[in-house]
Amino acid sequence: MEERTDGKLELISFEIAGQEFCIDIRAVREIRGWTAATPIPHTPPYMLGVINLRGTIMPVIDLRNRLDLGQTQASTRHVIVVVQHGERLAGLLVDAVQETFVIDEALLQDPPAMDATNDARFIDAIIPLEGRMLSRLVVAALLPLVAPLAA
Repeated sequence: MEERTDGKLELISFEIAGQEFCIDIRAVREIRGWTAATPIPHTPPYMLGVINLRGTIMPVIDLRNRLDLGQTQASTRHVIVVVQHGERLAGLLVDAVQETFVIDEALLQDPPAMDATNDARFIDAIIPLEGRMLSRLVVAALLPLVAPLAA
């Protein structure tokens, strides 16, 4: 996908715990229905486990839990947004995907300065849009780091 040079951003929005979030559409590889993940021992609480995505083993992240908004009780109404950042691929479990839209970069506003917590790095902009407030998430910060295997 080509990068826009006209000062516009194409985003996809989704809902988690009654709040609206969005990410850059270029990070999204696909959207799929809920698939139960195979748990992996000794992983963080936000890691639901892994699924097989056409031969690739991919971690699935409970985005509600990752953002410290509670834990998702996954059901068939939930959706997995498959995202990629560099070589890292992961599924983000969300309540529902809402829409894709294009905005002017000038609409992006810095999130309010709060006490520096881990969550501060997950959101890089707030977008006031048609009476709504969307938080733009940083995909790279959401994905688990992959440690190199010991030789």
